[in-house]
Amino acid sequence: MIHTEIKQKVKEAMLAKDQVRLLVLRNMLSAFTNELVAKKRKPDEMLSDEDAIAVISRLTKQRKDSIDQFTKGGRMDLVENEQAELKILGTFLPQMMSKDEIKIVAEKKKAELGITDKTKSGMLMAGIMKELKGKADGSDVKEVVEGLF
Repeated sequence: MIHTEIKQKVKEAMLAKDQVRLLVLRNMLSAFTNELVAKKRKPDEMLSDEDAIAVISRLTKQRKDSIDQFTKGGRMDLVENEQAELKILGTFLPQMMSKDEIKIVAEKKKAELGITDKTKSGMLMAGIMKELKGKADGSDVKEVVEGLF
């Protein structure tokens, strides 16, 4: 289980005195606890791998947003920190699909739903995201869908 693995990695990071990794791992455990409490479960329970990946994906998205904002603000020192954290978070996520792989699924879903104009691209996007949940980055899917019209 991912939750158990991260708890073990915290110990390893402490022994290695890797402060950045330790910070990221502790933040993940904190987010897991928050997720458990939000789902009205006990804080000492373990999250399923699916829930853990959802939480890590959310943390990854937050890092990407922060990088974007810090870059716009000219704070390259903060961008470097966020990128280091993003890299560590990425090691716990499954490999994401490439845009070419997404395009194959998108074209199939477009034909399946009979969508012919751009006004229904939101419906297509929702269908694709439901099918590729946890396998593809939403921004990549959006880019592929926009390219189909």
